Amino acid sequence: MYTFDIIYAVVKEIPIGRVATYGQIAAIVSPGLPARIVGFALHGLSEGTDLPWHRVINSQGKISYAVSRNQHDSLQQKLLEQEGILFTTNGKVDLKKYLWSPDLVNK
Repeated sequence: MYTFDIIYAVVKEIPIGRVATYGQIAAIVSPGLPARIVGFALHGLSEGTDLPWHRVINSQGKISYAVSRNQHDSLQQKLLEQEGILFTTNGKVDLKKYLWSPDLVNK
């Protein structure tokens, strides 16, 4: 299976109201896989995808802003807030509260 397909399969498992980090997804897919590969995979998704890409954030608990996709940054926060995820005034998600902890993910 192609690495991006495995990434998408793992992201699909993130439940509503939870988030995962790029590094967390990378570690599940393959030990040593750089977190940026997860970012590349998600950035390449087509508009209207049903994959919950918005549930993946950076290790600081923030949305990773991409200059070319600023319109998606506010959309990502809006989608997470609709799922009940709260942001602090400095734009962080409390990872202790909202981080997804999968028991077992089949690769």
